Amino acid sequence: MDDAAALHAPSELETYFSEDYLHFADLVNPPEKSDREAGAIWKLLSLGHGSPVLELGCGYGRITNRLAEKGARVTGLDTSPILLKKAEADAAERNVDVEYVLGDMRSLPWRDRFDAAFLWYSTFGYFDEADNERVLYEAAASLRKGGRLLIDQINRYSLLREQSPSYDLVQRDDDLRIDTMNNDPLTDRLNCERIVVRGGSVRRMRLSVRQYGYSECVRMLQSAGFDSVEVYGQEGAKFTPYGPRLVVIAYK
Repeated sequence: MDDAAALHAPSELETYFSEDYLHFADLVNPPEKSDREAGAIWKLLSLGHGSPVLELGCGYGRITNRLAEKGARVTGLDTSPILLKKAEADAAERNVDVEYVLGDMRSLPWRDRFDAAFLWYSTFGYFDEADNERVLYEAAASLRKGGRLLIDQINRYSLLREQSPSYDLVQRDDDLRIDTMNNDPLTDRLNCERIVVRGGSVRRMRLSVRQYGYSECVRMLQSAGFDSVEVYGQEGAKFTPYGPRLVVIAYK
């Protein structure tokens, strides 16, 4: 299989981010949480009216469309046609103009176009080491000089304080979503096994996300062409060693 075919081959991402993902979405990320996060991103990236901004792994547009409502010129990229269809419908409902693109964050079609880009809600780390770094190179290439890249991910040190495996249950009417999450400290990957019981059917899916520390992020981002990197905690708060999130902003 050549590189182009490999990039578009069916993957665990397409299985994981499906109609089942949408079905429980508003319970996991209620509107008030999405409003708050969009406000934090706006502030962290110093966005203004007309700012061209790119969200990688935009999903169903819960952040993208809110930034468009605030006045940014937003482009969202995702690998899931199902989630993008929902994003487009929501944009139409909100009467905002957002460019949605079906694609792979490891191979972006833009060069020197955006003032800012971001990967929110643990959308960085889906791949192996080489491809994760490739995402950063592509993001850097899509930004103009002086552009900013924001990455929000789990603070891996906070995982060390939690029991592994851990479990999470979400229920919508008679439908259930059960997650079993194993933190592997030897590979620094958080591995999720998901069972969805819905409409009389049982479906199983998996997702593995690499958890990077701050020093690793700095090394990779500088290698990708960024000059400096700032660190924050959840939604832009001060970073603390065992806080739940690690947020970095890199400047090209």
